[in-house]
Amino acid sequence: MLRVQKDQAAGLRRASSEDFDSPLPPRRRARTEGARMIAITSGKGGVGKTQIAANLAVAMAQAGQRVLVIDADLGLASLDLALGLSPEHDLQDVIAGDKTIDEVLVEGPSGVQLLPACPGRYEAANMGARERMVLTEAIESVADRFDVVLIDTGAGIGSNAVAFAALADEIVLVTTPDPTSLRDSYAMAKVLNRRTGIRRIQLVANQVGSEVEGISIHEKLDMIVRRFLTLELAYLGCVPRDDQVRESVAAGNPFVLRAPRSHATRALHGVVRRLSPTTEPRSVLC
Repeated sequence: MLRVQKDQAAGLRRASSEDFDSPLPPRRRARTEGARMIAITSGKGGVGKTQIAANLAVAMAQAGQRVLVIDADLGLASLDLALGLSPEHDLQDVIAGDKTIDEVLVEGPSGVQLLPACPGRYEAANMGARERMVLTEAIESVADRFDVVLIDTGAGIGSNAVAFAALADEIVLVTTPDPTSLRDSYAMAKVLNRRTGIRRIQLVANQVGSEVEGISIHEKLDMIVRRFLTLELAYLGCVPRDDQVRESVAAGNPFVLRAPRSHATRALHGVVRRLSPTTEPRSVLC
């Protein structure tokens, strides 16, 4: 255990000394009056980011909010699968001018509206600034119909992922106990802070063994963030490892619906409560 902790600390120190020079456009927030725009992002793939995004969307809709969720992982899209949907069209059709954004919207569980992307599209994964602007304007044209817009970004520090994360009003960074995930989460926080001016990120520790482990993950990242960045790393909570989550993923059904009494569902609802601006802070529990 001590060796693992030392390896994690060493990885974070290396990440703090690296420079991330990928060219990005200036930060541009959405100009929507009513919708909260929340980006769900991660430093690497495989941490459960899309599952968190899908289940947050359904849980928020269950709470009575009008929710739009956008699959901005444009080249490796899987949000449709997480919601159990099979869209006929996707955001690339909007960018190409073949479909309007209303023609691409798909209704999912609990009334969630999805803007799907298409996996395996090279041109989408390598979208330029002009295409991102077209897509941003299309999103903003419908966002004011909703209370919440969730953006499931791509993983990592690529220009698409960072640009769509920076578009949002709030950012949720998903990580796991894996040392590589911790290192890459710091890298993502660093890029967002230094390249786009983000000053606050909220952390969700996913696939943890206990509440103590979730808090420990936040403390490790927060220590190095405070040392090297001008950034607040808030803690939204943790979601435990849960066999019912794996079963829900395999079934293509959000775990908040398939396993409403599971530990993961209870934890996810806690994250939703802490995301709500009208809710008083509560104790952080998995």
